[in-house]
Amino acid sequence: MPHDGQDITMTNATILPGLMDLTADAIPAVEAVLNRAKALVGAELSVDGKVSAALLEENQTAAHGLAWLATYVEALRQMQGWAERLQGEGKFGEVEQLIHQIAFGEYLWQIYGGIPMSQGEILRLQDIGLTQDDQRALMIPAVMTLTQGGNSQAARTRLVELMQEQSANITVGASGLDDELEMIREQFRRFSVDRVLPDAHDWHLKDELIPLEIINELAEMGVFGLTIPEEYGGFGLSKTSMAVVSEELSRGYIGVGSLGTRSEIAAELILCGGTEEQKQKWLPGIASAEILPTAVFTEPNTGSDLGSLRTRAVKDGDDWKITGNKTWITHAARTHVMTLLARTDPDTTDYRGLSMFLAEKTPGTDDAPFPTPGMSGGEIEVLGYRGMKEYELAFDGFHVDGDNLLGGTEGQGFKQLMQTFESARIQTAARAVGVAQSALDISMQYAIDRKQFGKSLIAFPRVSGKLAMMAVEIMVARQLTYFSAREKDEDRRCDLEAGMAKLLGARVAWAAADNGLQIHGGNGFALEYAISRVLCDARILNIFEGAAEIQAQVIARRLLG
Repeated sequence: MPHDGQDITMTNATILPGLMDLTADAIPAVEAVLNRAKALVGAELSVDGKVSAALLEENQTAAHGLAWLATYVEALRQMQGWAERLQGEGKFGEVEQLIHQIAFGEYLWQIYGGIPMSQGEILRLQDIGLTQDDQRALMIPAVMTLTQGGNSQAARTRLVELMQEQSANITVGASGLDDELEMIREQFRRFSVDRVLPDAHDWHLKDELIPLEIINELAEMGVFGLTIPEEYGGFGLSKTSMAVVSEELSRGYIGVGSLGTRSEIAAELILCGGTEEQKQKWLPGIASAEILPTAVFTEPNTGSDLGSLRTRAVKDGDDWKITGNKTWITHAARTHVMTLLARTDPDTTDYRGLSMFLAEKTPGTDDAPFPTPGMSGGEIEVLGYRGMKEYELAFDGFHVDGDNLLGGTEGQGFKQLMQTFESARIQTAARAVGVAQSALDISMQYAIDRKQFGKSLIAFPRVSGKLAMMAVEIMVARQLTYFSAREKDEDRRCDLEAGMAKLLGARVAWAAADNGLQIHGGNGFALEYAISRVLCDARILNIFEGAAEIQAQVIARRLLG
């Protein structure tokens, strides 16, 4: 339905008149739908006023659909906030207006018609219990105008024209960050272009570890101590700055972007749960990269169900002996310390008997990857995310000093781990944005260079449309990620926001990589083309740090709790 009688079959203008008013008016409408959905799902899944775990499991489609709906609503809120900030700074130009308009046009339509939870699972509002009457909240002029005219072919085509004209810009559209954070972005973008991109695909194809010289250069740039407080040898910068760094390094190669994440999460564990002596001992070395950490949590038969893990730690005088098996351990061979989760209370079968250890080990070599007595391991061959390698580990009486029980108290391991999940998921969301941006970078250049039927691929609307949607969704995921990072910086609980950023970012990265490969056609299926690597790398984002299904379950619990 046209807004104020405006003909939305535009000929010259691609930007809807009164765009900011339209998008502002749309927010209360989708919030009303979300509130109604929360009430319906909450009533359906509750017993005596509390959410029932059994009912939540039985009704996963509705619960997870609620999580996706809430994620979309938050994403639109953050896009509106981004647009308003830019407008106030005089930076809301044509590119930004088109991104904003297309994002609202597309996401509003998806809310009404079906949200893709995965490629084969479309969530429709009736799946959450909403009736047609409930959905009438969306039948307002602003929403109808945006859905009918926001994401038009004309808008997508114009956006891609402007993207070509502004190809020297680091991001498509202003990020909305301050000058200091943009300087950090520029620094790490230059590093990625100069030191990562020339060799990333070769590292991937040869399944090689990222060279130590790259790690040393990143250490000199402060990556590993970026958010560690200055009193422990770090720079004491914000989580938002770490998100920007992870984004730009992952844009070069996700393995390089994830190096900093290893140290970030280990440092977070020690800062939140360690004793003062442990902070003094470990954090300066982690900040300088003299100590490289790895996270040792997952077991072969537990997956996301960490509470039921079976690796056991038994007292040996003042020290401990660890016995059990772990899997999907990233960067395990090269590292100096493992944040290792094990069961210290053999009488428990859930999270209450778990403790976290700072388990020291000797870094391995190609010939002897695990030289420390009491542990052995083997590489897991993987599709992508190869720069640090994945391993299975076996522990048989592995020795851990008594002083290396995190916090000095047993039974706190699961709680300590949960305290890091906000930062971990913000980091994963940032890496997803970087991978998605890499797909766009590669695919746009290919679409310009590749000639078919007498013209560049980018001249074909289906191709340019894919590129436009990549740019739009990258900005949506970016703003949701930065929002969650800012919440963390303000010391506010943000597990919900971080989870939403990770949930959406992972899907955006996969869609960008998949569409990028499609633009390459048959060449994209050839290993020699970088887009094949990006596709493989993108796929892991929906699995680690909480699979999409687990993530949606957690978000739903928080929404209804």
